[in-house]
Amino acid sequence: MAKVPRFYLTTAIDYSNGDPHLGHAIEKIGADVIARYRRACGDDVHFLIGMDEHGQKVQREAERRGSDPSAWVDRIAEAFRDVWRRLGLSNDDFIRTSEPRHHRGVTTLMERIAENGDFRRAKYEGHYCAGCEAFKKDDELEDGRCPLHLGREIEWTEEENWFFRLSDYRDTLLERLRNDPESVRPATRRNEITRLLESGLDDISASRSRIRWGVPFPGDEEHTVYVWFDALSNYITAIGYPDGEAFGKLWPADLHIIGKDITRFHCVYWPAMLLAAGLEPARSVWGHGFIKIGGAKLSKSAGTELGLVELIERHGPDALRYFLMREVPWDGDRDYPSTAAFIEQFDRRYTTDLANDLGNLLNRVVSMVSRYRGGEVPRLRGGELAEKAALALSEYRTAMEGYLLHRGLAAAFGVVRAANGFVDETKPWALARAEREGGEGASGGALDGVLSQLIAALGTVAAMLAPFTPGKAAELWRAVGGDGSPPVFERLEPSVARLRAVRPSRVLFPRP
Repeated sequence: MAKVPRFYLTTAIDYSNGDPHLGHAIEKIGADVIARYRRACGDDVHFLIGMDEHGQKVQREAERRGSDPSAWVDRIAEAFRDVWRRLGLSNDDFIRTSEPRHHRGVTTLMERIAENGDFRRAKYEGHYCAGCEAFKKDDELEDGRCPLHLGREIEWTEEENWFFRLSDYRDTLLERLRNDPESVRPATRRNEITRLLESGLDDISASRSRIRWGVPFPGDEEHTVYVWFDALSNYITAIGYPDGEAFGKLWPADLHIIGKDITRFHCVYWPAMLLAAGLEPARSVWGHGFIKIGGAKLSKSAGTELGLVELIERHGPDALRYFLMREVPWDGDRDYPSTAAFIEQFDRRYTTDLANDLGNLLNRVVSMVSRYRGGEVPRLRGGELAEKAALALSEYRTAMEGYLLHRGLAAAFGVVRAANGFVDETKPWALARAEREGGEGASGGALDGVLSQLIAALGTVAAMLAPFTPGKAAELWRAVGGDGSPPVFERLEPSVARLRAVRPSRVLFPRP
């Protein structure tokens, strides 16, 4: 038996300083789409998400709320889990950095880096952004503030830390990037990291001496592991580093999905840490863009204006998944003038794309098969629509393999548009009337060909949409005569050919 390809996929773990918002959701949904697509390709997928629960920002937020950090992160973790369940994420694991398995792995990783001689103790003076949990150089600030957290005061920090000899890995990282361009994608992110490496690297803090909420630094209990060293390690601690069976099976990860603002940490710090510990870096990092409102990145405060639970309940989880993946380029940003404009566009997409184009198409086709053929699907025949669907499926596969999710979804809806046009051009009702009246098309062959192509197109659309809208895609598949969920792509064509009887069902996307 052929070995099933494995695919280990992760997202950035979310910081425990507030409730989940739309910015978190777009990353998790996109990763879930990729995980579901890889499963539909026959891969053995392991999909990891989780929570980043240590550091100064969490400690301060808990204190501000009158809570101890442990109780605070427990509440936040459950809030995130609840939203991910609502959105139908198919993650295989949910790692929390406060878990014992994580502490054990982080401690081992830091010990192995120390054994390699890559830590040194020194005094640090500089600007610290609590929002980024990172030290900033003067040229990284705008008017004395962090450009990503303009509403926060930057802090001047003086303390003695353990430093990681990041500068020693500059040439190795640059050579790796040049030899393997796909290790950082898309190209805009790769170019940014290349310029950063070419400009040279400074050593970075690996510990903090004033933060008690974290993993103790091995060999120096007065320090805790710096939050980025702690957080990045989750990708290996979740699968049992250093000696777990899953770690041996799954590492190196096939894909880290992150926001474009943390590429430096994942494409420079993280691979250097792994190399220092004698481990192979992840195979690829994808830095996605952001939803913006009025030109500004969607943040915790702005995100509260677009309540995630309210958006899910507005048209259902699959509709929100569809909207975000269709609207926001997976390799760029999408800017809306205001939160009201975002809502208006969500409603427009729902009504136009989902309720009218797809929902109405399904209703018309199932009704015609029921009325003209007693619900039995005519034997599959080729033709113009079948050719368009096959071409669109090829375009879809290419886009999905390249993680251009918005293009994959557009290809799927290209089939929907083609099918609607096919109905208008072929006029099945006219062919049915001709059959009854004994005129042109009386043999029924023309109508059978039209109906069979429409059912096959909808079956193909169901498979293409399954990674994006899993619940509604399953409803669509069952309505055209399939069982369970849409099949994996390897079995799609014969499965579509075996569709025999439609199942009239409830409206797929009810109009508001």
